[in-house]
Amino acid sequence: MSLSDLSQGSVDQMVNHFDPNSKLDGPICQILSIKKIPPSNPGSAERYRVILSDGVHYCQSMLAMQMKHLVDNGTITRNCLVRVLDYASNHVQSRRILIILNVEKFTECEYRLGAPANLEGGAAKPDAGGAGQQPSESAKLAARPQPESTTNQKPSFSTSNYTRSNGSGVRNASTGVGGTKSKLPVYPIEALSPYQNKWTIRARVTYKGDIKHYSNARGEGKLFSVNLLDESGEIRATGFTETVDRFYNLLKENGVYYISKCKVVIAKKQFSTLNNEYELQFDNHTEIEECTDNVDVPSVSYNFVPLDQLEAIEPNQTCDVLGVVEKIGELGEIISRATQKPVAKRELTLVDSSGMSVRVTLWGKSAENFRTDEERPIIAFKGVKVGDFGGRSLSMHSGSTMHVNVETPEAYSLRGWYETEGAKSNFKSYLGGGAGASAGGGPAGSNLDERKTIFQVRDQELGMNDSDRPDFFNMRAMVVYIKADNLYYTACPSDNCNKKVNLDVDGWRCEKCDRSYEAPQHRYILTANVADHTGQIWISGFNDVGEELIGMTADQLDQLKQENESESAAVLKRVCGKSYLFNCRAKQDTFNDQVRVRYTVTKLAHTDFRKEGNLLADAISKLL
Repeated sequence: MSLSDLSQGSVDQMVNHFDPNSKLDGPICQILSIKKIPPSNPGSAERYRVILSDGVHYCQSMLAMQMKHLVDNGTITRNCLVRVLDYASNHVQSRRILIILNVEKFTECEYRLGAPANLEGGAAKPDAGGAGQQPSESAKLAARPQPESTTNQKPSFSTSNYTRSNGSGVRNASTGVGGTKSKLPVYPIEALSPYQNKWTIRARVTYKGDIKHYSNARGEGKLFSVNLLDESGEIRATGFTETVDRFYNLLKENGVYYISKCKVVIAKKQFSTLNNEYELQFDNHTEIEECTDNVDVPSVSYNFVPLDQLEAIEPNQTCDVLGVVEKIGELGEIISRATQKPVAKRELTLVDSSGMSVRVTLWGKSAENFRTDEERPIIAFKGVKVGDFGGRSLSMHSGSTMHVNVETPEAYSLRGWYETEGAKSNFKSYLGGGAGASAGGGPAGSNLDERKTIFQVRDQELGMNDSDRPDFFNMRAMVVYIKADNLYYTACPSDNCNKKVNLDVDGWRCEKCDRSYEAPQHRYILTANVADHTGQIWISGFNDVGEELIGMTADQLDQLKQENESESAAVLKRVCGKSYLFNCRAKQDTFNDQVRVRYTVTKLAHTDFRKEGNLLADAISKLL
């Protein structure tokens, strides 16, 4: 190893000239010292402080919590060389501290490279264990003047309406309400981390949720959440109890605000769809002030997914979509399992230039208040959940937003396409079995072009393609056996959750909803063996398929099992030996390091033997 292996001058660049929009691209540095920092509060995790050197300077650095395992498992050791993949420079007690957010080991080294000086200008050595330093020739190399800028930097985005300050990564904001925010240091959202305590962001509220009330072991409470956006990214902020009264009416959707003195905590991904590992919590010290300047803060940020690519997104994940509304369903309602109260529901049919259509479900106030004066409006959905029943579907939830006739280049392009050719197109639908199904779907087995025997399913290797897209088919088969073990599970009874719950002292606890319930809802996770005249395969299905096949809900079957276990077993036996039409999805997955194909039933129907007999007669007549 030699001094030339280090990215000389990078430490000064990262600490004193930090710009979150133009970071160095993976500089190579040396770890001179690693020290464990005991937790400041009971129950909090320990951290590591490291001294980082580029051969010219060294500085104090903190290793982010998500990187501490590299020290714990011995990957990063003293004097080793590392590649800094992501970092931030923060003010801590009047000093600038480098926060290493992402790092990987570059190579081992047994001695210190160069004779680095303290970046803060002090004469102290990096640590007392300085044995093994490079010879004086290397020190001379280290003393050479370094260039003022480094190469291989990431491109920066627009910084209009910001004025760069002293190179610290902070920008000066324009004057706010009453001039109180003049020359206030403004941080980009993407630079926030739990290691900072003095910052102000200027952000637009892109979404404001309703006030929610909760009850737990600590008593009653209420909360609300907002999504905040600036040029660098998005972050979720939540207010509890007293802060709900202080800030809920102040914060308005599409308004721009200066926000400071919030807690930065690890994001709870079960409640947020934003691409940020952190979120904010309002507390009694939080300050929020409306920004009335004409500043160029983005109104919303989208990452649209074409409708024909929804199959590549795993169920229960979220995405952004843009489409033309071809059909608006009537307002209906369902009874919430959690509250036993009616919940409004409305379904829209969305199409785009990919030639696909998809069903989007609106709930609650979004369903009730949906109005449009235009016959075929264009709607942008952000953070809608992908469903998996009967092909792909979309559903709004608490973190989703909807913008009618949004003014974006993608929307203008889609409008032009629809008016010139889209209005005359025939769209394929996910209903009834995925991308191969005809528009409008139909009962199970209705698409004869997708009808396969079990031999054909195996012979054509459905589900074994190299892409992430599954194959769809339907078949007529007889149920041979239903696996009784783990036939259903205890699920959260709240709407659109369905996560597994476990019994604790307060009842059935759902970690996603962060509350306990008196009783769970049982939901099917069906596994069955089916056969036709050419072979047999194992299939799986979820709750709706299980209810259709078994003829009762999982709650009813569980109750029957508690009262009479032999009778519950008889219910399953009565299903066996009967013929059904199955719409299936075949997709490759890995289990215990073995690649296999999973056949999942998306829809089923009892066999209409008269209809099937006529189809068979027609097929025979064509052969004569």
